[in-house]
Amino acid sequence: MVDRVRRFSRTVTQRLGVLDDAFLGRGRPLGQARLLWEITPQGSEVRALRSRLGLDSGYLSRLLRTLEAQGLVVVETHDDDGRVRVARLTPAGLAERAELDRRSDDLAESILAPLDTRQRERLVCAMHEVERLLVASQVRIDVTDPRHPDARRCVQAYFAELADRFDGGFDPAQSIPADDAELVLPAGLLLIAYLHDEPVGCGALKLHADDGIAEVKRMWISPRARGLGLGRRMLADLEARARAHGIRTLRLETNRALGQAIDLYRTAGYREVPAFNQEPYADHWFEKHLPAVEVSGG
Repeated sequence: MVDRVRRFSRTVTQRLGVLDDAFLGRGRPLGQARLLWEITPQGSEVRALRSRLGLDSGYLSRLLRTLEAQGLVVVETHDDDGRVRVARLTPAGLAERAELDRRSDDLAESILAPLDTRQRERLVCAMHEVERLLVASQVRIDVTDPRHPDARRCVQAYFAELADRFDGGFDPAQSIPADDAELVLPAGLLLIAYLHDEPVGCGALKLHADDGIAEVKRMWISPRARGLGLGRRMLADLEARARAHGIRTLRLETNRALGQAIDLYRTAGYREVPAFNQEPYADHWFEKHLPAVEVSGG
């Protein structure tokens, strides 16, 4: 599989002209052209560019200085925060970006032109699937302090979605709590999923190691990250961490309005059981028995 991934990468880089020092015939390599594309007409914060492109600060600064020297970009401080730097396209930069767009369209058409209609459809569908899976492979999941701003942001977004989707809304104060102290080891843990350093999902465990039971809480995926299989991955990560802490049974409850979540739990091996708590917003209660962690002999 590794060999096939490497062969695919070689084919793509050659076909798209990535190896060219003058990408799309404009006298600059792909890195500089891509940076021009990423800077919006309204300007972009430098730290956001670094995060979105996965570049270290030094390399991004060199790219920006080169584009500044070409008269395509200016870097200045934010109007409201002097600590924030913003990259903006000059009129020449906007014109160059438009030309790159035109030439990129021409390149895409040259890839499609030799193919018949069926081949074109297959290629575009395959590209969409590859893009989706590559984005999914860029997501990382970290244990995070529930008091961290990223954790707060995800949990608040989760509450807001529940309030929007539940009949009669949702009030966290009326729900069984999962307080900060309950989501820090040894009492529990909170996972945050990141895509390009932006939090896009969360999931938590409340551990009851004395009876080998844990509760899954705060399962939420941002709409922008849905369709990547991230919910299933988050659930599997929670299960693995629960097993590592000696948990043999996982429990969770959910509302009937969350149909996709219910389908996820069922296909992941959770079975519906009688209510095991007094959660006022729950319509379904689920349970899954986990295999014990295998210990290899010495």
